[in-house]
Parts: sequence; C-alpha cells; structure tokens
Amino acid sequence: MSFTRLFSWTALVLALATSTLAADVKEIPVPPPGPAEKLSAILENGTPTTLEDLKLLQDQTKKVIAKVAPATVGLRVGPSSGSGVLISEDGLILTAAHVSGKPDTPVTVIMPDGKEYKARSLGQNKGIDSGMIKITDEGPFPFVSMGKSGGLPKGTWVLTLGHPGGFKPGRSPVVRLGRVLDATSSVIRTDCTLVGGDSGGPLFDLHGNVVGIHSRIGPNIKDNFHVPVDTYRDTWDRLVKGESWGGGLFGGPGPGPATPAPAYLGLQFDPDTKEPRVIEVAKDSPAAKAGVQVGDLLSEFDGKAIKTFEDLSGLLTKRKPGDEVKIEVLRENKAVTLKLTLGKKPS
Repeated sequence: MSFTRLFSWTALVLALATSTLAADVKEIPVPPPGPAEKLSAILENGTPTTLEDLKLLQDQTKKVIAKVAPATVGLRVGPSSGSGVLISEDGLILTAAHVSGKPDTPVTVIMPDGKEYKARSLGQNKGIDSGMIKITDEGPFPFVSMGKSGGLPKGTWVLTLGHPGGFKPGRSPVVRLGRVLDATSSVIRTDCTLVGGDSGGPLFDLHGNVVGIHSRIGPNIKDNFHVPVDTYRDTWDRLVKGESWGGGLFGGPGPGPATPAPAYLGLQFDPDTKEPRVIEVAKDSPAAKAGVQVGDLLSEFDGKAIKTFEDLSGLLTKRKPGDEVKIEVLRENKAVTLKLTLGKKPS
C-alpha cells in the first residue's frame, strides 16, 4: 500500500473517531446542580422556586442564626433600651448613634443568656446614625464578621436580629427574615419587620456577615432603614477615638427620648419600586383624613418635588408632628393638591 493511500485511510479513521466522540459528548447529560450551587443561586437572585429551594434557604437560615445570635446583645443606656452586635473578641460593638448616645456614656451590655457587662460609648456619626460601644469588662466575647454593604442587589435575602421592646430574660434575640428593597452608600432599606428596641441591632446576609445596623422604622414596620456597614469602616478611627459629628439623623432631627417624635403620614408604599406610590392608607391617619387614596403617586411634599421614597423620607424627617403641609399626588394622571396635619406614629 502506498504512503499516500495509508495516510488517507488514517485520516478517515481519525475523522470518524472524532465525529463519534463529539456525538457521544453531546449526548452526555449535564449533571444537575448540587445543593451548594442551588443555594448560591437562591442567595444571588432571591427567588426559591421549589420546595427543595425553600428547605435549602431554611437550613442556611438556621445555620446563620446559630452563628450570629450569641453576638447579638441588648443595650441599656440610661432609661433607654436598644440592641447591638459584637464584632471583636475584646468587646467592640456596632450600634446606632441614637442608641449609643454621647461619647463616654455608661452602657450596660446584656448577653443573650442574661449576663451583664459594663461598657462605655465611643464615637457617633449623628448624620448617618452610626455608633460604637466598647465593653470595659474582660472578655473574650463571641463576635461576628463585618461584611460589605456596597452593591447589595435588590432582592438579597437578609436577617435582622434584635431585642424588640428591650431585652427580655429567657427570650433569645428575635429573628426576622426578609429582603433588600434598595441600598445606597448612606442607607439600606429592607422589608424585615422592626419595632422599638430593635434599633442598633444587626442586619446579616445569609453568609452570617453584618451588612447593616438597624436605624429607623419607615412608614410601616415592614419598610425599614439600616446604616450600611461600610460607613463604619470608612469612619473607623473617628468612632474608636470617641468623636461625635454630624447633624440630626440623615440631616433631620434624630430619634430618641431627648428629641421630637418623627412626623407621621400613615402611608405604605410599593416596596417593589422606588417611586412613592401608595398601596395602603392607615385608618384615621393624617393621610386618610386628608383624602389620600390607594394608587396615588406622591409628586410633591411641602412645596418640594419628590420622585423617590428617599426624597419623601428626607423631607419628612425635617418636619414634626402638628406641622401643616401641602402634598400633591397624581391620581389618574391628574394632579390633586391636599392639605394635612402631620401626626405622631402610633405605638
């Protein structure tokens, strides 16, 4: 057989073998994703679609709670109560500025088992509501890691822990599961339920890292605001040194027993959009008495144009209960002007 013919036959055999191999490869089914891959997908897109997905989310939530609950503490500062989270073995605590109070204020830290430790407040940024506390008694103490708040996507699953109503003996830190509604460098908004006493408590991602600190309750208990954890890193030295700076909370009057109660409209807005579209009007609230209706889109508050919920929130913090204001809403594409008297949020 000539070399040319041998080469041709060899080339033909190789071509057939390669073709058969390619066909075999295409027929091999892609293995289904494992539990770890499924959980990662859930945490990334926030949408469990099967019972198995829900069980994975449930199991991960339980693991995170077991990890972070021992570091979630109750705080007593004078007559007020709040929450905080330990982020170092020697007793550094992140909390809200309106909980920690002025630097060098005595604080009692209450562990989940009820044991109490002495502490002092360190620095506070009243403009963004970040505060820090240091236990003065000896440790070591359980602690958690600080995560990253920058770039938190909408829909991210998160956990809130805290001591609503103040620390109660025999009750573990209360846990609520929810998702991020939106996040900026100055505030995180979630649908996690918060009530009085939760302020200063931690917001965790489902890897067990602190991503925020509870700051204030929104128009309803499922629309709430948290201080992004990144701001603690950005101002770490000032907080540790015990500096106090910034105006009232987010540029308005800060909450707490020594400041006026925040003004109250009585509206709930659509959590799936940033625009202030009304989905609920609280009975007998200032908004209800003024004639605001479900479906209205707030376009102006107190003479200022608003396009997002954050616009409205910022303006609202500058007012107090009893103030009379005009609001404009878009109703069926028509502008309607209403007058109302701001109230005090019901307890």
